[in-house]
Amino acid sequence: MDKARLEEAVQSYAKDLEADREGYEKDLADRRERKAYYQSWTMDRMARMTEEEFLDYLSRLWAMRIWGNKEYAVGKIIEGNGFPAVRKHLASLLWGEEPIEKRWDVFRGAVKGIGPATMSELLCHTHPEECVLWNRRASVALEKLGVPGLPRYDYQLDGKKYRVLSNAALSISAELKRQGLPDSDLLAVDYFIWEELQDEAPLTHMHKKPLGEASPLVPPPELKENPFIHNDIRDKLAEIGTWLGFSTHTEKKVADGSKVDTVWEATIGNMGRVIYVFEVQTKGSIDSLILNLLKSLNNPAVQGVVAVSDAPQIETIKKHSAGVPGLREKLKCWDFQQVLQVHESLAQVNEAINGLGLVPQGF
Repeated sequence: MDKARLEEAVQSYAKDLEADREGYEKDLADRRERKAYYQSWTMDRMARMTEEEFLDYLSRLWAMRIWGNKEYAVGKIIEGNGFPAVRKHLASLLWGEEPIEKRWDVFRGAVKGIGPATMSELLCHTHPEECVLWNRRASVALEKLGVPGLPRYDYQLDGKKYRVLSNAALSISAELKRQGLPDSDLLAVDYFIWEELQDEAPLTHMHKKPLGEASPLVPPPELKENPFIHNDIRDKLAEIGTWLGFSTHTEKKVADGSKVDTVWEATIGNMGRVIYVFEVQTKGSIDSLILNLLKSLNNPAVQGVVAVSDAPQIETIKKHSAGVPGLREKLKCWDFQQVLQVHESLAQVNEAINGLGLVPQGF
């Protein structure tokens, strides 16, 4: 970490706080309120949490600003996992006795629809002395401070990496303390990096490749080795579809013998449904993927099928499907890196638009 740059940034932050004591006290009160609320949800209390309370619990998070209709977003999490399972795994993530590395990985593997931004924010609010809040802004800040090995995409952020990032944030916390700032836990660090280390647009930082550029001919090794990438892409496809106005599902049966990763569905007046099917290929048999997509086309509402993978596997999928009548006409292929980039862009668009408050939440 660039200690000189960190020291300079903290000095600037301290001056800004002194010049705006009213704003500082407001932020301090906000942090105290957030920590008090989330820390009040102990292991025992979470065991009694209702679905209505869960909606309020998630709706308060900054990570939920990308959703205009938070009730819909939370409902999809409940639908996709079952509320008892979500509640159980959430309590274990926040209050379990296993190391955070283990709890993080277990939660990510078990729960659909809750990603690292939401997980880390809950952890930071609940355990602000040890858990960092990780999002685009935090990534920009730590890169500016010269922290190496930062994850670019969610699937790269496993429990071990989360521990490393939290430790880096603790170094920032230590500098805040050294320079006499009394409020210096990791939630305070989040406020600091938003104020002092954000002069580069987050999407400029995250997306240094043009959206239309395909992935390298040699895929990143974690595509087949990382245990989270399949589920991460699956869930992001569902979120993209939702933001585009489709009704979406994951792990959905669309025909006999065909359960697919993600489905986009639209109802056209009183004429019926239009369905688009997505299958994510990270490892395993490509012939099995082709067979599954072909079976899904037995459903007459399925108008198109999309295979999502890296560039080399996409070429293989195209070759294998070229001789399959009925599939080759409707098969599209989508590079997984483009999916991640599109999701990131749409997330920022939705966050900005929802921040305008044009549509009320309703009752």
